[in-house]
Amino acid sequence: MGFTIFFATSTGKTEDVADRLTQLLPGTESKDVDNIDSVDELISAEALICCVPTWNTGSDEARSGTAWDDLAQEIPDKDFAGKSVAIVGLGDSSSYSEYFCDAMEELYTAFLQSGAKLIGKVPTSGYTYDDSKSVIDGKFCGLPIDEDNESELTDQRLQEWVQQITAEAWRQAELAKSKRPYGRFF
Repeated sequence: MGFTIFFATSTGKTEDVADRLTQLLPGTESKDVDNIDSVDELISAEALICCVPTWNTGSDEARSGTAWDDLAQEIPDKDFAGKSVAIVGLGDSSSYSEYFCDAMEELYTAFLQSGAKLIGKVPTSGYTYDDSKSVIDGKFCGLPIDEDNESELTDQRLQEWVQQITAEAWRQAELAKSKRPYGRFF
């Protein structure tokens, strides 16, 4: 299962996290969504890791303030059926504690509506924040990263999460194989 990492950034922090993920997942490629031609580049990836910052705090939509906002409008109308998608969100849990990593939820919902298999949810324990739209069914819908206040935790969180999503994507691929007619032998 090969991941392609897609990111958008305003300050460079999200790109830095994407670069660190590339190092943890040898053979992956990272792409700035500002430089892709269309949503079709997302569709053509075998599996996706989407890195998104949260800027428009308190907004109901367009919460990243980046090219992801337009893509999030297009994704639900596309066919991502069965494709593994993992999301990393960057946010500031101190200054914007009531909107921590909210933009993750926007991408999560868009991909969910497109039929993607969302992987990489993490428990909320170990994070200090007041509220987040990205908490769904008691877990974050992706990996929250706070480079402003908890940068010393980022490397460990990324390493553990990469192990998690690699295992989840592999299980998704095996499950898809077992559902093919005649099993995985043909």
